[in-house]
Amino acid sequence: MKRLFLLCILIAFFSSQIFAQQLCSGSLGDPVVNITFGSGATNPGPALDPSVTFYTFWGNNSCPNDGLYTISNSIVSCFGDSWHTLTNHTPNDPNGYMMVVNASLQHGDFYKQTVTGLCGNTTYEFAAWVVNILRQSACGGPGSQQEPNLTFSIETTTGTVLSTYSTGKIPSTTSPVWKQYGLFFQTPANVSQVVIRMTNNADGGCGNDIALDDITFRACGPMLNAGDATTHTPSVNQCENALAPVQLQATVTSGYSNPTYQWQKSADNGATWSDIPGATTTTLNFTPTGKGVVLYRIVSAELGNINSTACRIVSNVVTVTVNAIPPTGIGSNSPVCDNNTIKLSANAGKAFAWAGPNSFTSTDQNPTLTAHTVSAGTYKLTYTDNNSCTNTGSVDVVVNPLPVINAGQDVAICNGESTNLQASGGANYVWSPPTALSNTGVANPVASPTQTITYRVSASDANGCIGSDDVIVTVWKNPTANAGPDRKILQGQFITLNGQASGDDISYSWQPATDISGESTLQPTVNPAKDVSYTLVVTSAHNCPTATDDVFVKVFKKLLIPNAFSPNNDGANDYWRLESLQVYPTSTVKVYNRFGQCVYSAIGAESPVWDGKYQGNLCPMGGYSYVIDLKNGTPILTGMLFIVL
Repeated sequence: MKRLFLLCILIAFFSSQIFAQQLCSGSLGDPVVNITFGSGATNPGPALDPSVTFYTFWGNNSCPNDGLYTISNSIVSCFGDSWHTLTNHTPNDPNGYMMVVNASLQHGDFYKQTVTGLCGNTTYEFAAWVVNILRQSACGGPGSQQEPNLTFSIETTTGTVLSTYSTGKIPSTTSPVWKQYGLFFQTPANVSQVVIRMTNNADGGCGNDIALDDITFRACGPMLNAGDATTHTPSVNQCENALAPVQLQATVTSGYSNPTYQWQKSADNGATWSDIPGATTTTLNFTPTGKGVVLYRIVSAELGNINSTACRIVSNVVTVTVNAIPPTGIGSNSPVCDNNTIKLSANAGKAFAWAGPNSFTSTDQNPTLTAHTVSAGTYKLTYTDNNSCTNTGSVDVVVNPLPVINAGQDVAICNGESTNLQASGGANYVWSPPTALSNTGVANPVASPTQTITYRVSASDANGCIGSDDVIVTVWKNPTANAGPDRKILQGQFITLNGQASGDDISYSWQPATDISGESTLQPTVNPAKDVSYTLVVTSAHNCPTATDDVFVKVFKKLLIPNAFSPNNDGANDYWRLESLQVYPTSTVKVYNRFGQCVYSAIGAESPVWDGKYQGNLCPMGGYSYVIDLKNGTPILTGMLFIVL
């Protein structure tokens, strides 16, 4: 029982060593082997050497059958789309090739390579990227598929196994998943070459198909970290105009019994590395010498192996960047006209410190300010770019004064008149608004406005600066006169005239100035003794044309009431007329026949006139009575009227 128990423990321990992932946990060296299968735009790529694999190369641009492999940069819709659509694993190489294997029906080795140039008593890591290319939905799904099961083995050329690692079953996935598998081991003393063997432990069938890429083989050692001694970061940034000493510091964990070191640098982004003479400690001191990017790293190995790239490890890369003196890009829109906008400008960056005339300061990239005479001068900029490098610059700003434009003296005209405007002090004149101007683009247009208006003239000088000035054209309204309707009065009566007038700054007078009271007002009182025409005269204080209008006043000697007329249509005395009643516009007139029937009526304002007819028929000859009410509180007038035929 004790022997059986011990055997179980040994089997469990051995199994854990086979299936546990054994990638290096320390620092790695440059690859001794770095197999990417090449690169190309067409498929398939070149076949592998027959010593590398016993599988047969599939030379068609399609999917390989069982027991075959191809070298391709992609696979698409293989076997009814039962394989994933896949591209290679190599970073930043879209045309990189990979090895695509359709597993043989019998398990066995599918890849073998001899690695030379190694050091004895040195730990190495072997790793490869593998993907199960079968879709999870193919072949009836998981449980019905053949799953790849790989063993990596490192052996001496005589067949002694130094280390093995098994991936176990690699399950299918819904989308392709590249995964790195590997192991690390130590070479015996005096062993400088080993054999890498990859074996597929699963049988072929529906599944057990893989893609292989990026096989690496490199030294593994203690963890080696490098960085700036002060910031402990793997990058150093300086400015070309502010170079300072740099100290890089490396830290290393235990692992080597007698470690040695060598600092290296690369000026071609890591394509090639060169040793720095004398830099053989964990500290490196130097001062950058010019702009650009230089990479630094430290390599370490056991004593005696430091010069062999296959036997040493390398640290992470420290990037030392010396940024060029940044161009400020300082500029302006100078020269600028007074009262316009000064626009300063600089390149994009992190910080800006402007200083200029009249205590101007700003932290904007592109500040603006209003231009005045005190704004002219030199503007200085302290500029910091996004790399925290600084530079200074300056720009001179010229502020040109505006031309002194004179639009002329304000002027006043009467409505209907014109005036010549006269501008001076510039060129290329423009007047606005264009209302009632003969030409808006000359210095002396003719203005004929109908109401008061302000004109502005703008003109430029030789510097392109524009000045302006205003002139007011006042338009006086011309006088108008309306003496009112003609009037009729009885001799001895007084009547008020009803004049009307308009215009700016006007005065009034009536002519003749006889039998009138208030002749300088619009409503004077008149009592002429005979017929007369009064003239209303409206005069402008601005010498605008005088306006006049007449009103005729008819003066009746007395109230005349004819007592007979002969409406026989002979042209003589055919009507009974009472024109003097217009003096009493509200008076009423009525005529009655001998039967008391009213045959005619009128109002005084209508200047009563009777043609002797009633309802269209001529009244018979005879006497008729009239009744006249003057509506002024006096007794009613009555009398007899005779129609004579």
